[in-house]
Amino acid sequence: MTERRSLLHATVTALVLFALLPPAAFAVDPKPAQTSGPLTLTDIAGRQVTLNAPVKRMLLGEGRQLYLVASLEPKDPLAHVVAWRTDLIAADPATYAQYLKAFPELAKLPAFKGQEDSLIDIESAIIQKPDVVLLNLEAMQANKDANYIEKLAALNIPVLYIDFRHRPLENTEPTIRLLGRIMGRETRAEEIIAFRRQAMAAVTDVLAAKQPKRPNVFVERIGGYSQDCCLSFGADNFGKYVELAGGHNIGSDIIPSTFGQISPEQVIVANPAHVVVTSADWQAYVPGGHWIPLGPGADPRLTRKKLEWFTTRDAYTGIAAKKARNFHGIWHQFYNSPYEFFAVQQMAKWFHPDLFADLDPNATFAEYHRRFLPIDYRPGYSISLSDSQR
Repeated sequence: MTERRSLLHATVTALVLFALLPPAAFAVDPKPAQTSGPLTLTDIAGRQVTLNAPVKRMLLGEGRQLYLVASLEPKDPLAHVVAWRTDLIAADPATYAQYLKAFPELAKLPAFKGQEDSLIDIESAIIQKPDVVLLNLEAMQANKDANYIEKLAALNIPVLYIDFRHRPLENTEPTIRLLGRIMGRETRAEEIIAFRRQAMAAVTDVLAAKQPKRPNVFVERIGGYSQDCCLSFGADNFGKYVELAGGHNIGSDIIPSTFGQISPEQVIVANPAHVVVTSADWQAYVPGGHWIPLGPGADPRLTRKKLEWFTTRDAYTGIAAKKARNFHGIWHQFYNSPYEFFAVQQMAKWFHPDLFADLDPNATFAEYHRRFLPIDYRPGYSISLSDSQR
């Protein structure tokens, strides 16, 4: 009997000790499972937000947030997305088609409609029970007025504000880091930031060394989306891109905010040496409009033909850009994505072709796709009437 008790005692002791061992002591997979835990961080609006990270269920308050989500999680960018806004489908149909081909389940992703500065679909948020809702900065006022943030907070659904559009040169890197932290992709976020900085430096370092004369540039915003003239940018967004590319944005002298409008007479008086039209395939918004269907895989013969129409606008009568045929078209979505380095490189080549003869923006963007995105690179993001681009 004593021997049996001793054996039983030894067995129980062994089982207790075994149970107390850490999982790593007997796990087959040497990589421990990633567990969620509370994380407090500051979003782009300066709000302190606590959530469980890495997040497993994200609701995208704008579909174009997929540009960054896919860069951080290229193997399966939809793995942790439970709903999204439909703007990418209408505003960037060519890119949507690429992602749909690579990830057919995208067609079944719960979706809701709305504009850039509009309310989140709170019903979708409640039904999908996301770990976080990502909203663009310009949607803050509408959601604040509707008390949506408080309503979601009462359901333990945190909201993070991010920004690629309002002040992209100031807020894009913090936005990349923010998503990198909540997705558990901090290292990859820093790699993306390093790539962007290097791409920008390929322009800014040369300009700093050579100090060329800055040509006057007018940026026609959302060309062909509206018949209004002349929508443009102030000192930020594309206005800032122009400055980084070695030009002078005439809208910065007139428009007090990021977006605005100036008169045709003001454009003529400013006499820009270059006109840059931001445009895209907006068939979903303006069927048969004068927009230029720029984007992945765009036909250069068609985009050049559609760019030609802009030279006929009254606002460009007699200006230097028309005489030199320095009219350029560029993909509008560079104003709202982490890809603005392409726009800066391409405009630098237009403004200073001799200084940047060896710079290849398409090669730069193709390398970004190769390193960070799950879709192949297809050229078609820019077009020009200038002799240097023929």
